[in-house]
Amino acid sequence: MIGRLTGIVAEAGEVAIIDVHGVGYEVHMTSRDLGNLTPGEPVTVVIETVVREDLIRLYGFRDAHQRDWFRLLQSVQGVGAKVALGVLSVLPGDQLAAALATGDRVAIARAPGVGKRVAERIATELKSKAPAGVIAIHAVGGVQAGGDDTLADAISALVNLGYEEGQARAIVSKLRADSPDAGAAELIRAGLKALAA
Repeated sequence: MIGRLTGIVAEAGEVAIIDVHGVGYEVHMTSRDLGNLTPGEPVTVVIETVVREDLIRLYGFRDAHQRDWFRLLQSVQGVGAKVALGVLSVLPGDQLAAALATGDRVAIARAPGVGKRVAERIATELKSKAPAGVIAIHAVGGVQAGGDDTLADAISALVNLGYEEGQARAIVSKLRADSPDAGAAELIRAGLKALAA
């Protein structure tokens, strides 16, 4: 099995072609990672080799942490390699951990191929499967997983208004910690004010 590739980026379109001593390996990557590749530049990617009856496919990640999330996602019923890659395109590892910690199913459901039911399974199953320390780090501030729809709605609204998800999550989590009884509309207004400052 191939575990790592170091070579030159030959192409970076829907998939990456990585030239290793004259052999071009087709590597499927998240849209975020593909966007950061520059043809002609050297690259090292951690590889997950998926072997099936009718194909052998390479999935590439910039670090082992992302690959581990890819593996973990596929342990959820109904999540294959394509859906797992889609989730990581929208929510890289740390952001996925934060979504699990806050019960933000809306963020998970934004991934291509993930509906409400699959997002619910991911949020529920991964919370118990992911390393406890990773989830605990993102649950700081009294915002625990368990379906906090108010928090998720406020974050989603700010993201839809064009703010970066990490920034929106940090602001809303702080506002929620300061005002535990605040509703989604109140959090959105306060979040907009804080982000505009």
